[in-house]
Amino acid sequence: MTSEAYPVIQSYDSEKVYQNVSAGMEAKFPSITDVPTRLLSVIVPAYNEESRLPVMMDVCLDYLEKRSEADKAFTYEVIIVDDGSRDKTTEVGLKYSRTYGSDKVRVLTLAKNRGKGGAVRMGMFRARGKLLLFADADGATTFSDFSKVETSIRNLCKEESDISEALAVSCGSRAHLEEESVATRSVFRTVLMYGFHGLVWLLAVREVKDTQCGFKLMTRRTARVLFNSLHVERWAFDVEMLYLAQSLGIPIDEISVEWNEIEGTKMTPVLSWIEMGLDLFIIWLRYTLRAWRIKGDMMAQ
Repeated sequence: MTSEAYPVIQSYDSEKVYQNVSAGMEAKFPSITDVPTRLLSVIVPAYNEESRLPVMMDVCLDYLEKRSEADKAFTYEVIIVDDGSRDKTTEVGLKYSRTYGSDKVRVLTLAKNRGKGGAVRMGMFRARGKLLLFADADGATTFSDFSKVETSIRNLCKEESDISEALAVSCGSRAHLEEESVATRSVFRTVLMYGFHGLVWLLAVREVKDTQCGFKLMTRRTARVLFNSLHVERWAFDVEMLYLAQSLGIPIDEISVEWNEIEGTKMTPVLSWIEMGLDLFIIWLRYTLRAWRIKGDMMAQ
């Protein structure tokens, strides 16, 4: 009674353009409904990340440049989504646009803070890639592990002639590091972690052990389908996204990746877990009652 069946996705005029630093003027972002013109789009949601973003971008672009030099068919773009930051995140991103060119690095500055899920969605909707990866701005996941999720998604789509129009999600995972992380965490945080994992399994997603790793690759069509129906824009958006994929029978794979704890996380140990737990319950309740429904592929509307 109090929720919309389908998400209301608002986009401001300022969010439809980016700074083309080469031309010294604004240019219009393309749409995910357009024909893809790159092999890979990397979406980097960033909120107050002026200090951590350069480390991630240096490693990311070093890998992508080496791949593109070795294989001319490997074309890419990186879209930094500034989620209404109060610091100089946008300015830091534009420095990379000037160095690498706006054709490779673009900055999408949101008019207001939406949350990580909302930022990822806005970046996805402006991407040009056949494959779309979202990666956290802190660089906690080793970017070279992209090759692992890429191999995974190609295996899932090996029967398809056009990978961009296939349906598949490959999730980076830290589940193999769980035993080590438990040894370094307090008992309270360990209980919270296992409690959250239990709720995820019970209420939403059973095919993926680690739903929260910020390193997920999907095909262009998959992004159109999933982010078109996504309601949750905060930390638990990954869970709703995977719940939708699971409900629609979209193939999901989980691949172990290297991960390092990076200082400066925006999550607070208790409050964020409580918010995510509430979001989990809301996801389960509203889809069960059909208060939330799945819109499907944007191309079919």
